[in-house]
Amino acid sequence: MSIKVQRILNIAMVLIALSTLPLMGLYNIKRFLPVSILIGGIEGINALIGKKRRWWVFYNKPNSYLFNEFPFNIGVFLVTSLWIMKWSYGKFLKFTLLNAMGNALFAYPFAKFARKIKYFTLVRLNHLQFFFYFFSKVFLFYGLQYLFEKYKKPD
Repeated sequence: MSIKVQRILNIAMVLIALSTLPLMGLYNIKRFLPVSILIGGIEGINALIGKKRRWWVFYNKPNSYLFNEFPFNIGVFLVTSLWIMKWSYGKFLKFTLLNAMGNALFAYPFAKFARKIKYFTLVRLNHLQFFFYFFSKVFLFYGLQYLFEKYKKPD
């Protein structure tokens, strides 16, 4: 995949994901955004660790976080987290299952497709490990939202 195509794909990924936010409603965005940003920051740190340890590799240069992982974190990861919280907060089993399904789709068919189009490939992680890399944050995410709701000042 050329750098130009990757840039277009990155921009499209972020814009399409962010364009769904108005459908969520301001109340839900305000309610779930702080914890989603926090977990997105944790994911960003994990992505830097993963890049350093070569858990995956992006084919194109520049091999920077901003060009490669950031569009996934700000677009797909953040917005999907908000939507899953909106649909399932208060129903832990539903929350866990939705996240498992989303993470499985990303770790298996999407990762294979990304390799096929030469976007990124897994190097030191297999698909199951990649799934658990994402899924391990689910419980922290729910727990942080629970604490945020519990200690939030009433409006």
